[in-house]
Amino acid sequence: MARFKLIIEYDGGPFVGWQRQQNGLGVQQAVEEAAAAFSGETATVHCAGRTDAGVHALGQVAHVDLAGDWRADKVRDALNAQLRDVLAAHGCPRAVSVLDAEAVDDDFHARFSAMERAYEYRILNRRAPAAIDRGRVWWMPRPLDAAAMDAAAKRLLGRHDFTTFRAVGCQANSPDKTLDQLDVVRDGDLIRVTARARSFLYHQVRNMVGTLSLVGEGKWSADDIAAALAARDRTAGGPSAPPDGLYLTGVGY
Repeated sequence: MARFKLIIEYDGGPFVGWQRQQNGLGVQQAVEEAAAAFSGETATVHCAGRTDAGVHALGQVAHVDLAGDWRADKVRDALNAQLRDVLAAHGCPRAVSVLDAEAVDDDFHARFSAMERAYEYRILNRRAPAAIDRGRVWWMPRPLDAAAMDAAAKRLLGRHDFTTFRAVGCQANSPDKTLDQLDVVRDGDLIRVTARARSFLYHQVRNMVGTLSLVGEGKWSADDIAAALAARDRTAGGPSAPPDGLYLTGVGY
């Protein structure tokens, strides 16, 4: 039995999320069906971080165990070839690509070996709605002050109880997390929010971005962000940003 580490890119729009579910097609199911189609094996694909419906990935990491004698490049190419047919059979666009496959030791685990996860949230800040990037950004037609958002974001760095930014249904044992990076940068009409930590609470990034948007609109100050964090109460925070603009960009080991 050989273990392969996979780097996967996907558009989350057509999927119910990463995880295999009964109510629609998950990215996990698509990759597992592709693995079964070329290997003849029933394989389980484990990922570094489950993404919700509509959330995208540029560098999701997963692993799969296969009994056959496969070269890593063959695993990558065979998965991509079979994904084309699997997605077509589900009436889904070709929205998943395996960027790389690498043979790894048996003690590697995509989720439990991960030391860091990085996300980017994209806000399209202009009067005109998105056309090319529709479904891949959060369109905000009102002007946002990205510099003020960035200054307020720094109040969230470090280790805190992030209950204010924790969604109902979060299964984490503790609300305490260490946020290593939270930067807000404007690039023309696009505002990019970069978040980096060992792990995140359920909807934490989206809830932080939604709350920071209040600062961008001039409705909240950096002190309001700090007060919301200290309240340890989800109702003290701002809205949750939609999934469209969120990307898992990478995982560190």
